Amino acid sequence: MAEQYFTAQPNAQHQLREFQFQLLQQDLHFTTDNGVFSKQTIDFGTRVLLEAIGLEPAPTGPLLDLGCGYGPIGLTLASLWPQRQVELVDVNQRALALAQQNAQANQIENVRIYPSDAYQSVQRQDYGAIYTNPPLRAGKKVVTAILTQALQYLRTDGQLWCVIQKKQGAPSYKKMMQVAFGNAQIIKRSKGYYVIKSVKTPD
Repeated sequence: MAEQYFTAQPNAQHQLREFQFQLLQQDLHFTTDNGVFSKQTIDFGTRVLLEAIGLEPAPTGPLLDLGCGYGPIGLTLASLWPQRQVELVDVNQRALALAQQNAQANQIENVRIYPSDAYQSVQRQDYGAIYTNPPLRAGKKVVTAILTQALQYLRTDGQLWCVIQKKQGAPSYKKMMQVAFGNAQIIKRSKGYYVIKSVKTPD
């Protein structure tokens, strides 16, 4: 069985790739490797998520890219909003090393990149937004935890954004977010991908 990108220590033989990609008008240089998610190019789901995020004003507060991979979501937002603090976490150590390398290559300094299995090592509870292209292959239990536990780490009026394919359960995950947050809105649909947002409302 092929090794999954949500492994902490991928053993896949290294094969570095480099490419340029424009995301939200930010021209970014990425290095990727075997053993990380979407190593050939920026995956379509991430692009759809970023396009949707770019349609709204930046939320107040620090931002968290959960399951950051080699960094396309978090680094794009940190480049777009240089005055904001952006944290990037992933369980995959190889992906985190690449995210760090990509931050340096793009001269992005307003980031903190560190290992965390979902929220395990996340300390703050005042994020203005949490963004995730969740690891659906890790299973429903993992994705459910990512979406429902987000509530504990957001400030009041903080937002959870995720992108999920319809065929991989987007409607049922939207219902789950509705139950957890009391609201869930489809911000964008594109080629079977749904971008869903929930907001933490005052108690």
